[in-house]
Parts: sequence; structure tokens; C-alpha cells
Amino acid sequence: MKTKRLIIATLLGVIFGFVCFGLASGGQNEIPTILALNIILGRTLIGVAIGISRFSLKHWSLHGLIMGLVFSLPSAFGAMLGPENPEFNHTMLFVSTIIMGMIYGFLIELITSVFFKAKQ
Repeated sequence: MKTKRLIIATLLGVIFGFVCFGLASGGQNEIPTILALNIILGRTLIGVAIGISRFSLKHWSLHGLIMGLVFSLPSAFGAMLGPENPEFNHTMLFVSTIIMGMIYGFLIELITSVFFKAKQ
């Protein structure tokens, strides 16, 4: 395991966790503390997983996308347990959680592998 890769990917996961939290709150809605922690720690987990992964693919971008998908699934299923409100679209929240997780995984892998040259 390369320590440089683990540190960079984890820090990027934390940063993207706070970015995701900011986007989720929209600057106007107050998010419960447990949900805020779930958002931040979920994205941090993607960073840690990318940092320690030995899963080898032909291209770095697939690695980030797959790790983002796999580690966003628990949060996406948790999003399905939201409030029973006819205006609340659970399916959209499920899909957007997975898609954003894949985007964050891609960005973490891109920045770690290409910009910081911390290869697997």
C-alpha cells in the first residue's frame, strides 16, 4: 500500500463529503446531524477505499466509478427510508445518490492518480 495515495484519496473524500453536504443542504434547509455525518463519512469512505484498493483495472477512471458505485449503495438504500411525503421522490434520491457517488469516486481517482501521480 502506498501511504501517499491513501492520504490524498482520504483527504479528497473528506473534502468532497463537505461539498456534497453543502449541495444537499442547498444553503437553506437544515439537515439533521446524523444525515450530515452520513453524507460526509460516506464520501470519506469512498476516498479511503480508493486509497487502499488493489483492484486493478485497465484504466484509472473505471476504478473510481466502480468504487463510487459500490460505496454509495448503502447510502442510496438509506435514502429510500426518507419521510413519507407524496412530494418526496425516493427513486430520484436513490439514483442521484449513486450517480453523485460515482462522480465523486471518479474525481477522487482522477485527482489522486493524474494530478498527484499517486498510482496504485
